Amino acid sequence: QLQLAESGGGLVQPGGSLRLSCAVSGFTADLDFYVIGWFRQAPGKEREGISCIGSGPGRTNYADSVKGRFTISRDSAKNMVFLQMNSLTPEDTGIYYCAAEGAYVQRCRNRHSDYEYWGQGTQVTVSS
Repeated sequence: QLQLAESGGGLVQPGGSLRLSCAVSGFTADLDFYVIGWFRQAPGKEREGISCIGSGPGRTNYADSVKGRFTISRDSAKNMVFLQMNSLTPEDTGIYYCAAEGAYVQRCRNRHSDYEYWGQGTQVTVSS
């Protein structure tokens, strides 16, 4: 069973940057086989899909709210997926989760229901 563990959250000032990491383990295929997505949940709001990287070639998909500011990437040799977050605003505050879809899908979607395996989350707070 896939296991995911997020790290890299913390407190950052508006305009700052953070890089989140997602360590993936327990899989039977290479990391490139799986779709990995990043989601976030702000207080009082529903969980929002913000970015994903698809199987194989690694096509990416971003929510409009983060497009141009966030970049998802993966390091298959290290079984890691990253989310580089730049130009952070207070609206980016929330718990950030990585998740995996256990099927080969090149064109990933940022839909909660597509993902079967979830990490525990890491808190990101953007505040001055």
